[in-house]
Amino acid sequence: MDSLASSKHPWTLTSEAFNKFLSCLDPNLEKAGEKYEAIRQTLVKFFDWRGAHFPEDYADETLNRVTRKIDEGDTIQDIATYCHGVARLVFLEKLKSPDNRRTDFEELPQTALTAPEEEEPDMRQECFSRCLRSIPEENRQLILHYYQDEKRNKINNRLSLAERLGIPLNALRSRAQRIRDKLEQCVQQCMQAGK
Repeated sequence: MDSLASSKHPWTLTSEAFNKFLSCLDPNLEKAGEKYEAIRQTLVKFFDWRGAHFPEDYADETLNRVTRKIDEGDTIQDIATYCHGVARLVFLEKLKSPDNRRTDFEELPQTALTAPEEEEPDMRQECFSRCLRSIPEENRQLILHYYQDEKRNKINNRLSLAERLGIPLNALRSRAQRIRDKLEQCVQQCMQAGK
C-alpha cells in the first residue's frame, strides 16, 4: 500500500515507539493490548462503514500516525478520541487520492464467467458444486461475481455489482456473506453425509 502520509522526515514504527503508545493506553501491558485492539477494531469499522477499500490498512496507518505523535513527545489525553480524529483525516486524504477515482459503469471491462478446469475433483469440490447448483440462480451469479478476480479487479467488480443491483457496497457484502454462510453449511453437511 502506498503511504497515506506525506511527511517531511521519514519515520518508521519501532518497538520502542509502539511501547510508548501502549504505555499511554495503560501501564498494564495486557490491558494496554486489549485497549489497542478495541481501538483498532473501532477504526476498521469506521473505515469499512465509509466504504474504504482496505479498512485494516487505513486503521493501521491511523495508529501509526498517533504512535508517531506520541514518539515525538506529544501528550494526548484521550487516545481513542484522538485516533478517531486522525482517522477522519486519513479518510479525507484517501478520498482525494487519484487511486480513489470512481469509474463510470460503461468504462468497466466486460467480464465473462468461466468455470475453472477440474483435474480430479475431490469430495469437497463435488459438494461445493452440488451446493452451488442448489441455490437460486440470482444468488449463484451474485456469489460468483463477488469472488471473481483478485486485488483491484475484485474491488472494481464488487463496486460494479453493487451499482448494478442498486445497493450500497456494505449491503452487497452482507448479502454475499449470507450466501457464503449457506454454501459453507451445505458443503459441511454434504461432506459429513459422504463420510
